[in-house]
Amino acid sequence: MTLPTKHSAAALNIFTTMSSLARKENAYNLSQGLPDFPVSAALSDLLKEATVEGFNQYAPMPGLPELRQNIASCFNKRYGIACCSPDMVTITPGATYGIFTALTTVLNKGDEVIYLEPAFDCYVPAIEINGGVPVCVRLDEQKDFEIDWQQISDAITPKTKAIIINTPHNPSGKVWTQEDWDQLAAIVGDHDIYVISDEVYDTIVYDGLQHIPGFLQKSLEGKVLSVYSFGKMYHITGWKIGFVVAAPIFTEAFRSIHQYLAFSVNTPAQYALAKYLLIADQEASAIMLQAKRDLLVSRMESSKFRLHALSRGSYFQLFDYSRISDLDDVSFARWLAVEHKVATVPLSAFYRIPPGIRQVRLSFAKHDDILHAATAILSSL
Repeated sequence: MTLPTKHSAAALNIFTTMSSLARKENAYNLSQGLPDFPVSAALSDLLKEATVEGFNQYAPMPGLPELRQNIASCFNKRYGIACCSPDMVTITPGATYGIFTALTTVLNKGDEVIYLEPAFDCYVPAIEINGGVPVCVRLDEQKDFEIDWQQISDAITPKTKAIIINTPHNPSGKVWTQEDWDQLAAIVGDHDIYVISDEVYDTIVYDGLQHIPGFLQKSLEGKVLSVYSFGKMYHITGWKIGFVVAAPIFTEAFRSIHQYLAFSVNTPAQYALAKYLLIADQEASAIMLQAKRDLLVSRMESSKFRLHALSRGSYFQLFDYSRISDLDDVSFARWLAVEHKVATVPLSAFYRIPPGIRQVRLSFAKHDDILHAATAILSSL
């Protein structure tokens, strides 16, 4: 018996492969975005409190009311608005689920979805599993991954149903400006096109920049669903909990699908996060991680690796290795992990048809001693 093939991606993604190789080789793992520093003690205590207080059964399908209210209040405070409300917020079992379910919500078989490469590897499989057709528009890697708006405009056809965008961007670390959103809005215009906005690194933005949420764009009102991740926000990736924010009509359609997939999300975690949102320092994470980014970059200055553009958000920094090796990036990443005990991710993992760029992605969401040890090896090459 042959099972159907639902997507065109690899059976095992590169992140799993490289983390597995890092364990096998006892290498410093700068590949996956897996923070190795401790979770806030207060958050841990709140999780325990949730189980003691009896929050152990199914949560309401949209999420605990207190958590949704506190998320809305936090957004209103952060952006100086009053329009975000609990009826726009749905709690999800992770951001990848949010992206997948958003696509399930808007797509019919044969609908086209524009996405921007390099792109996180879940986008294309999620489009294909939902019967959609991926339409790739490449960012300009020769110009620090700038967006070619004319290419996006040219990619729109009568079959275009959605566009997936990502800010802060993984893997480049670029952060969208208001001008970017205005350009997108001008292109989408009156088209019946939805925007699925992957904003999982929204609180991890550097150098005085500010994240600009998609769901707040008046010129795209009712068309944007923004996806967020508590895993990234509080370095608790293993909790697999996130949320989406969208206009009530989009939210209602999203929940009509969500109720038949996961239905509800880990109740103790929701309780803990609802309480923690009221006491957490939302800027501390970005301050700490910017220091780690700067440590990584400064330590790599004496190496043969070359930095084209500084990451402005996320856990990641790209480096060019062309002065070290002529190997393709997958072979180079394997060689680096096996022979020199530092695991990275090849940039080609973010493309369907790799452009032949010799770059690897390094995660700096690690203890400083790990960054020191790994960069000492990299600088010796």
